[in-house]
Order: sequence, then structure tokens, then C-alpha cells
Amino acid sequence: MWIDMNTHLQSSRRHFLASSSFSLGGLALAKMLRDDSVSAADIEKPPLEPITYDTLPKETHHPPRAKAMISLWMQGGPSHHDLFDPKPEMTKYDGKPFPGEIKYDNAAQASSKVLASPWTFSKHGECGMELSELIPHIGEIADDITLVRATQTGVNNHGQSINALNTGKTQAGRPTLGSWLTYGLGSEARDLPAYMALIDPGQLPVLGVENWSNGWLPSLYQGTVVRPQEPRILNLDAPAHLRGEPQDKALSLLQRLNERHLVSRPGQHDLQARISTYELAAKMQLSATEALDISQESKATHQMYGIDDPATRDYGERCLIARRLVERGVRFVQVFTQNQFWDHHGSILSKLPASCKKVDKPSAALVKDLKQRGLLDETVVHWGGEMGRLPVIQNDAGRKKIGRDHNTYGFSMWMAGGGFKGGYVHGETDDFGHKAVSGTVTHNDYHATLLHLFGLRHDELTFKRNNQDRSLLDGQPCRIVDELLA
Repeated sequence: MWIDMNTHLQSSRRHFLASSSFSLGGLALAKMLRDDSVSAADIEKPPLEPITYDTLPKETHHPPRAKAMISLWMQGGPSHHDLFDPKPEMTKYDGKPFPGEIKYDNAAQASSKVLASPWTFSKHGECGMELSELIPHIGEIADDITLVRATQTGVNNHGQSINALNTGKTQAGRPTLGSWLTYGLGSEARDLPAYMALIDPGQLPVLGVENWSNGWLPSLYQGTVVRPQEPRILNLDAPAHLRGEPQDKALSLLQRLNERHLVSRPGQHDLQARISTYELAAKMQLSATEALDISQESKATHQMYGIDDPATRDYGERCLIARRLVERGVRFVQVFTQNQFWDHHGSILSKLPASCKKVDKPSAALVKDLKQRGLLDETVVHWGGEMGRLPVIQNDAGRKKIGRDHNTYGFSMWMAGGGFKGGYVHGETDDFGHKAVSGTVTHNDYHATLLHLFGLRHDELTFKRNNQDRSLLDGQPCRIVDELLA
């Protein structure tokens, strides 16, 4: 009898699949189980021991150029047109309508009249860097700095732009740059915090304590606040009757109790951080007092920082303290100006010179001092705020009241030391200083470049959160700006 083998095989296959436990659903299940077994092999196994965090020095991904950083944070947005980015073309249009489109932040007070800078620019240093007459002392260090004239965050709001430059994204609640560096690198200092925030006596900057927040990193990596007057760190010293042997015995008992308490609560990172903080506080009773005592510095050093002048005394003291801290192994120090100190929507003709007077001499002194002590090569100094200003008048209510609105599409900041070039100007804005047109450096580019100088790969410095590897850049487009590097 003749049999059609093709029909027979197809019929047998259908019969087999329909009648056996290996139905189509069963085959699909088997495939899923096989796939799961393959992917399960790729899943990172949980650690056998509880993860602990500390600030001990860590290995870098590649040899670092920088070991410490001091960020001079100019909150509010310094006017780049009037300080760092001369625009002679604006003089032709001064008081006339702006020949193009402007993205205003405050439309209610907006004007289309161009405001050419009323201050003169001149060349400084062997590099010939053009800088404003308002910052003559920064002009003296022109050969030591990289001036970026095409910084960009693209979010015309203080809080969001602060977040972008300080935490990598515009959203709130993320770890700051200082937290990431101390998490990734630890600290050379064993008796001082790894990350310190030197606040202004006027008031906290916009976003307040978020400026030095650890976000979702362990709280061990939060910045420690240093007050602008004594006592610079509160509750540091024990009462007189408890000092010496009584305190030593109390701390020894506390340490044993804490260790016993922690053993029964593995993986509680906040508890680990609190215990570490208590231990560090005891060490700081001597070390912090010494580090913050600028009376040990010479009269010439005080004069260089402007501590002998009421206009520069406060900022000069904090810049000098910043140098003393990194000299003692602190990893990251940020020196803040007060809330909206550079946010000159009005009265810019009088307020901008006053702002410059406060910080110009101390900022330059910090770079000079680090250099003469052999520390500049391994210490990054950053100077800048979260934005620049627009090329047109805001608050057009008379010459004395005029100002400039926000601009995050092209503004200036500078860096010195730690592997950055000296005497170098990078990037350009258009003829009116409104938008970056070449050499743009986004906040992501800035962070990737900084991490590179510290020997860290931005895509490998990660923290596991909700089973996801999180990082400072979190996969955002960026590049290491090699042109900035010495």
C-alpha cells in the first residue's frame, strides 16, 4: 500500500503535539525555562557578606591627574558678558532692539534692548586672555586657568540648572558631585570629613542643603557643613567636665555597644554612617580645630587672600580654609556664595562690581597659594555658577535699575590645576553671548571630564539601587573634552 510520507509525518507530528504532554504550551514553557536558566547564569549573585561603606582610599580605573577639588560656587549666575566673554558687536546695538530671537525666563520684565557691557576688557598673561576690569586679580592667574566660554545646561531655572551642574540631572534628590567623588575615591584624611561645604554668612544658596546631599548614596558621603563663623562646626567639643579620661572611657563603651548593635542589623547603611560619624567626630575635636584655625597662617598669606579687608575678609577666610583642608587630605570642598548673590535681574551696574569685589582677590589667591605649595597640579579649582545672563536689558526702569535675565544656553566658567590646561580659552558664543556656537561643553561633558581626571570612568563608577546600576551621568550623552586637558 502506498503511503504519502509527507502527509503521514505532518499528521503524526500534529497528533503527537496534540496528545502528548509536550503541547505547544508545553514547548513554549520549556523554551522559557531554558531562556531563564541562561539569563539566571548572567544575574549577579548577591554578596555573601553584608556590604559596608567607608571613606578609605580606593583604587582608580586609570592613573589620576587630580586628587582633590575645590569648587568656588557662584550661586545666581555671573554675567559672562561683563566678566569673561567680550562682545564688541554688542556696542553697535547698545540700547537698540536685539536682531534675533531671545528666550526670556521672566517675560514680564523682559526688554528687547541690547545691553552692551559698560566695563572694559583687556588682555592678561602671556596667553592674552581677555577679561573684564571687574576681575583684575583673576586676570593675574590667566596663564593658570582654562576658561570655558560655551558652557550649557539648557534649563533656564536656578534649581534645575544647579542640579544639572551639581548632580548630573535636573531632577532633585540625586547625589552631588562631591558625594560621587568621595564614594568612588574615599579620602586621604582619616580625621576629617572627606567632603566639606563652606557656607556663606548671608544665607544658604538656592536649594539649601540639597547642594551637598548624598541623595541615594549611603549618608556617609554627605557633605559636612562648615559655618562661616565660630564655632565653625557645632557641638564638636565635649563639656569641660567630660574631657580627657571620662570622654575616652565613654567613647570606648559607645564603640563596643555600637559594634554589637550593628552586628545584629547587617546592611543598614545609615546606621553604619552614624557610627562612623561618631567615631570621626571624636577625632575631629583636635584635627578640625587645627585645620580651621587660620591664625596659624602668616600675615602675608592673610593679605594675599584679602582677610585684612572687610570687603573680602569672609570669602578670603573660607578660600584659605579650603586650601588648608585639601592640604590635609580632604577630597572635595565647595565654597558657596549666598542665595542669589549673582542673580542680577536689576541694579547690575552697582551689584555686579560688589559681587566681584568679594570673590576676585580670594579666588585668585587660592590658585596662587596652591601653586606655590606644589598642590595645584593635583587639585582642581572650579569657579562658576549655574548660568550666565542674557544680552538684553531686564527691568528697563532707568539706568540704575537695569539688569540681565537668566541664560543657560551659553555661559562661562573656569578651572585651574588637576590636569586642566593653563592659559587656554575654549568655545565660543554668538556675537551677543546668547548661545554656544562652537566648543560647547554640557554639564555631562564637564562631569565626564572631571571624573576622567580623577582616574574614574563615568560608566563604571556606579551604585546599585533598586537592582539597577546608577551613576553620575546615568547613560546620558557626554564626552571627555580632551581639548581642556594639559
